[in-house]
Amino acid sequence: MKKEELHRFICDSKGNESNITQICVMKDGKFIYEDSWRGFTGDDAANVNSVTKGIMALLAGIALDQGSIRSLDQKVMDFFPDYSPKRGETTIYDVTIRHLLTMTAPYKGKSEPWKKVCTSKDWTLAILDSLGGRKGITGEFRYATLGIQILAGIIERSCREKSIDFANRNLFVPLGLPERIPHGDSSKEDQFDFLMNKDPRTYEWYCDPKGAVTAGWGLCMSARDMAIIGELLLNEGLYDDKVIISKEYLEDMLRPHVKLGERFAFMNYGYLWYKPFDDREVYAAIGDSGNIIYVNKEKMISLGITGTFKPRIFDRVRFIEETLLPVIR
Repeated sequence: MKKEELHRFICDSKGNESNITQICVMKDGKFIYEDSWRGFTGDDAANVNSVTKGIMALLAGIALDQGSIRSLDQKVMDFFPDYSPKRGETTIYDVTIRHLLTMTAPYKGKSEPWKKVCTSKDWTLAILDSLGGRKGITGEFRYATLGIQILAGIIERSCREKSIDFANRNLFVPLGLPERIPHGDSSKEDQFDFLMNKDPRTYEWYCDPKGAVTAGWGLCMSARDMAIIGELLLNEGLYDDKVIISKEYLEDMLRPHVKLGERFAFMNYGYLWYKPFDDREVYAAIGDSGNIIYVNKEKMISLGITGTFKPRIFDRVRFIEETLLPVIR
């Protein structure tokens, strides 16, 4: 398949590729392929859903490098002295930042309290009500999008600025990427439109009524943005010979900490980043609808793919490996 054929294949697809809006690929620090579909240009942005979590992991690492966070084993409750847990709750005092990053933090209830949190005035404090539980710290992997909201609160309180400002100052602007602006409306109707709307978006980040970013979803990026983030990982934290994030933290972030089950294709999990293959140096930040940052250290390739809302597309790794890479290598 040639590049022109790939364009037509995605344009005409009725299956998993039917929602792809942008692809951008970098190799050895240079852009080698870029294309867009469905009314998007390369300069547009899309809600990349849970790829947002991968960016939050980078922000946590930068805060750690700067000393605002002392250690990943620092207790979550250290950052919320004004929060009073519910009567009888003790497990919450044992939860650390590392538990949040590896999705091994415990939560009460069988499902995430979306309605309670997303209709509250402070989403961080609202999800803290669900942290902990009678079982204690078990080390069990529990994917919790809302739980990452706590990480945003930790960054804000430790760095003494809004997470979006911290991200702009320490990540986006140093990489030459557009600054993100807050998406201020957080009504039920607006949240639904933000997730479902298939039009291009501006460079924004969804926020709660207090102005805290939605840490588990809601960051808007272009495929080009994501390829550059991947390039940062390939360069071990350097950009234009300047350290953006430490090599040591990135190695720890990408190292397998949890082995996932069938629901997650038996991938490995680091700090909010996936390692799809046990024996290969391939890593990914993965979001719903097939949004992905893909980093291949073996081929020195980084790429981003954006897509509009489409259910039951968890990742693009197979498409990348079997269809995209053979075309652009």
